[in-house]
Amino acid sequence: MTDSPYALSHLDALESEAVHVFREVAGEFERPVLLFSGGKDSVVMLHAALKAFAPAPLPFALLHVDTGHNFPEVLAYRDRTVARHGLRLFVASVQEFIDDGRLRERPDGTRNPLQTAPLLDAITGHRFDAVFGGGRRDEEKARAKERVFSLRDEFGGWDPRRQRPELWQLYNGRHSPGEHVRVFPLSNWTELDVWQYIARERIELPDIYFAHEREVFRRDGMWLTAGDWGGPKDGEPVEKRLVRYRTVGDMSCTGAVDSDATTTDAVIAEIAASRLTERGATRADDRLSDTAMEDRKREGYF
Repeated sequence: MTDSPYALSHLDALESEAVHVFREVAGEFERPVLLFSGGKDSVVMLHAALKAFAPAPLPFALLHVDTGHNFPEVLAYRDRTVARHGLRLFVASVQEFIDDGRLRERPDGTRNPLQTAPLLDAITGHRFDAVFGGGRRDEEKARAKERVFSLRDEFGGWDPRRQRPELWQLYNGRHSPGEHVRVFPLSNWTELDVWQYIARERIELPDIYFAHEREVFRRDGMWLTAGDWGGPKDGEPVEKRLVRYRTVGDMSCTGAVDSDATTTDAVIAEIAASRLTERGATRADDRLSDTAMEDRKREGYF
């Protein structure tokens, strides 16, 4: 009954599911790690993880794959958050892989597809057997195929045919030596759920998630920020606009949207009226092909 004193709101139910997943992994795996970039999904994921184990400290470390082209505001937020909660942070650097010749810069300047090798190297080097990611099923069709517990082979690759049943929230984390499991506690959340939870929990976010004036240029229907990655080109004039970011990642492929939403409530109203997911509207790397995300996931991308 909806009027029962024991009934959970939809946000309580989603949070409870995430807390259950965190505790399940902590009890079943030896060396979990949580992917944390300072983006809103990883922020919400960390917030739920801290609640899952409070008042005890977080029983696992954080990992960030730094492309070298991340937004400075987001990196500053990441470091403040780590310091405030006394957390351990490992950073896997794409720039280091380029500098020592293990990776080559792409002609288009984007480094998002280059994150896979540093990620897999960090997982292997630190012997992480479970990796929490903030992916949600509403973001992209390849992510909609993935279960909460996603088995990865010894090369970090994902095979949709090896997905395991998850009836009654029973998760199978068994894996062979060399394999690991990606875990997605926010699988059943939507972008709107994330923002409503942010509002309810009064979670601080990087300022670029809210409307602000920024120098941007137009490319492929998106407003991109100028930077060392190779933009803008000739014929791409820079202009100052009132924009915000729905998702954050590599500056070369993450676009801003025109917006005057300066508060969480205004962002929620804006998202409720939108017909595009945040990745569909603002991520150029997902437009490389119809199967761009799935191809990267098969290779080990998160």
